[in-house]
Amino acid sequence: MKVKRFWMLIVVLLSLGLILAACGGAEEPTAVPVEEPAEEPAEEPAEEPVAEEPAEEAMEDVTIRWRTRPDNQEEADVYQNISDELMSGMDGVTLVYEPGGSETASYQDVLKTELASGTAPDVFWIPGTDVADFATRGLLLDMRELADGTAGYGDDNFYPGPMFHLTFNPDSGNSGEALWGLPRDVSTFALYINLDLIAEAGAEDPRELEAAGEWDWDAFLEISEAVNALGGDIKGYGGSAWWGPYGVWMNAAGGGFFNTDRNACNLDSAESLAGLAFAQELYTNLGYAVPYGEDPEPPFRAGNVGMFQNGRWATPGIRTVDFDWDVVGLPNGPAGNPGNWLFWGAYVVNGDTEHPEEAWELVQALTTAETQGQVSALGANIPSRVSQEALDAFLTFTPPDNNQAFLDGLSRDPASEGPLWAGSWPEYGAVMDAAVSSLLTGETTLDEFAASVCDEANQAFAQ
Repeated sequence: MKVKRFWMLIVVLLSLGLILAACGGAEEPTAVPVEEPAEEPAEEPAEEPVAEEPAEEAMEDVTIRWRTRPDNQEEADVYQNISDELMSGMDGVTLVYEPGGSETASYQDVLKTELASGTAPDVFWIPGTDVADFATRGLLLDMRELADGTAGYGDDNFYPGPMFHLTFNPDSGNSGEALWGLPRDVSTFALYINLDLIAEAGAEDPRELEAAGEWDWDAFLEISEAVNALGGDIKGYGGSAWWGPYGVWMNAAGGGFFNTDRNACNLDSAESLAGLAFAQELYTNLGYAVPYGEDPEPPFRAGNVGMFQNGRWATPGIRTVDFDWDVVGLPNGPAGNPGNWLFWGAYVVNGDTEHPEEAWELVQALTTAETQGQVSALGANIPSRVSQEALDAFLTFTPPDNNQAFLDGLSRDPASEGPLWAGSWPEYGAVMDAAVSSLLTGETTLDEFAASVCDEANQAFAQ
């Protein structure tokens, strides 16, 4: 009986276990709906907008660095003000302006070094002479596709001389197929004149001589001599040590740097040598000029130079002087013209910029009629856009009173600044600058210059 009761007890316990197991299994399904509502927030990723993160990134400013080569602090201030104004109208873009270099080739050399190391600005200004060198090295962004997709853009909005080179395709030899940049400005040379010094010297007013058709090299030398005779630190003339000022004398004598096709040296032609002989007389034989290689702008602004040759870009600095001044056109040379230059430079885009669309936007903004008008009003440049209205407005941006002198320079067949697509302008310019400097400082004679300069300079055209 005890055994029987024992087995009955076992059966009862097993039955209870099965009942409890069954009850436990029945509760599992009820746990699912309880837990699922608690886990419903797992759908939150769908509720969190996936686009929020990209939207936040889009709100972060794109930084665009840009650079020019100002002639002085006043010009640098002009471009800083423009940068600040443009940035206020460019959503999501921070502009950082960098004034760079001086009136030497080192500005371009620094840019090339930075481009090679990946530290160059996104947008920068370069002289017209250097466009081919930078473009053929692959350093610039070809903006043709961006421009073609921009409503209202047209190459013909700008002067054709600069645009020929800025749209030149070196692979096909055709212009109009590329777009390496947009011209910031155009300019010509004039003579900034210290009217107080000229009056003190008892010399004739060069503006009156020009109006009478008597403004030539002889008249220029007479005024230089008279002012120079005042003595002390006073000099009759000053010109900076680069190709522009000395090239004027060569052009005005009927010569020039290159042959007609711009593929060979012309520095030793009779006409070019005649222009350099005049410059040599001015600097070394007569001593009427600030010594070649010394910056003539500080002594002019200090009131110690009668005539200072420079472009429109020097105006902001000259406006700070406290003597009576104006400008006059360059004197006519033996060829019957003043030998002036049509200067231009361009805003270009770093070929490796991470923000090509924003860089193109800045280039356009820097070359609008409105922005160019601000630069012209502040005195730095002549607008590069083809617009009579802009030129008429330019005449009102005084001082100087005789703004017409700069526009006359544009109308009197100036030699256009331009790159060498058939050679290397930096190599050519380096040889030429060194040879001319040696000549105008009295280290070499004109015969020595003529005997060797083209043999050396023509190496820039070697393939």
